[in-house]
Amino acid sequence: MHPSALVGLLAFAAAASAVPTEPRQAHSSSSIDNLKSNVKNVVVLVMENRSVDNLLGGQTIHGLDNPINNGPFCNPYNVTDPSQGYHCTTAKDYDSVTDDPSHAVTGNTMEFFGQWTPDNAMIADGKLVPNNNGFIHEQIHNHGATANETVKAMLAKQVMNYYTEEQTPVMTSLVQNFLTFNHWHSDVAGPTDPNRFAVVAGTSAGHGSNDHTFGTYAFTQRSIFQQLGETNHTWLNYWDIAGGTGPEAHWFAWTKATNNTNKVVPMTQFHADAANGVLPEFSYLNPSCCGVGTTSMHDSGLISDGEAFIKQVYESLRASPQWEETLFVLTFDESGGFHDHVPPPLAIRPDNLTYTEKAPNGEEYTLEFNRLGGRIPTLLISPWVSKGYVEQKGTSHHGQTVSYSATSILRTLGYLWDFEPFNPRVESAASFDHLIRNSPRKDAPINLPTPQKFSSKMRK
Repeated sequence: MHPSALVGLLAFAAAASAVPTEPRQAHSSSSIDNLKSNVKNVVVLVMENRSVDNLLGGQTIHGLDNPINNGPFCNPYNVTDPSQGYHCTTAKDYDSVTDDPSHAVTGNTMEFFGQWTPDNAMIADGKLVPNNNGFIHEQIHNHGATANETVKAMLAKQVMNYYTEEQTPVMTSLVQNFLTFNHWHSDVAGPTDPNRFAVVAGTSAGHGSNDHTFGTYAFTQRSIFQQLGETNHTWLNYWDIAGGTGPEAHWFAWTKATNNTNKVVPMTQFHADAANGVLPEFSYLNPSCCGVGTTSMHDSGLISDGEAFIKQVYESLRASPQWEETLFVLTFDESGGFHDHVPPPLAIRPDNLTYTEKAPNGEEYTLEFNRLGGRIPTLLISPWVSKGYVEQKGTSHHGQTVSYSATSILRTLGYLWDFEPFNPRVESAASFDHLIRNSPRKDAPINLPTPQKFSSKMRK
């Protein structure tokens, strides 16, 4: 083992044994009552395509299992021929990555299993587990299979390097001041739209690609928007009119059939509503995507622009009369093809639907939605959470230790607003109701640091 990895593991083990200031049992009546008493407004912002090891890889806070604390972690250039060499995680990454890493279902499968078409029965039985060795292999396959060694080295850096605390001052401040999850995975081992669907409905409805169905009011699955609308809870879907992500409320037949399309409003209204203290009970935020000038942190955009957007959202909330009754969930849709060393776990299937696509080896692969995707950065930001705390795994309502995921949001909101889980995946999800404190903190920063643009020279 690399000496730095040993030191990091010891520090991680010590921090992992820590407990919150006011420990409670998740799913318990006392925890749920405390949640209901203190949180009146929930804001969910879903950014784009980053893994924990990538975006939070340079965060030195104890308890976060990442490259700077426990690494380095390495991947071969070629999973079938390790003699071609390795690249290991290292600081720093680039403000923009122009060679978009694969986050297709089969791309994810190569990245985590080292093969495009693994045996699903062996995966389900626990006989075949992810090795997280295929990130460089997949990146080179897509962007430089015939390239020279210099270009291949650059492609390896794109998916393996991580951002330092100095490169991401906004995220650094949020990690140090609020609560970060160490084990939060995307719900679908695939791309953007299926994962965004899972955030609001607990399933991707059998979709594994960003196909034309999204955005056409075609889906009949129950969403958080329908649930709240039918139970007289207020909601708005704020979105950047530049487009690129969502708006998720426009994906559901219910929204159009019940004349709720006017609840999708511009992001500018969010800042005004926050300032005036009139945010709805549930605010769902869509950043813009993709490319330079957009705000979602998609790899083709700028990390620094995404940080500027998060800073704006936070500072609007912090200055709002509703701050002391607000829980802000900052998360990402999926890991975007960026390296993460923690294997995605198996999970309960949300339904009996599957998705099949042709892999680069010419064979078909079927995703059964019985496993999670990569780890994604997720934070709880509120006066009601502990300062600089790193949450480890959670528990299901049956008391099983499980990783958090997008469906954890729906599980927790179900407790907050008294609704039943939409499907078995949501029912089995870890809830985070127990992470809400008894009393609000008064020391949350009013302003966050100003991000600075940095090198983005990643073109071949």
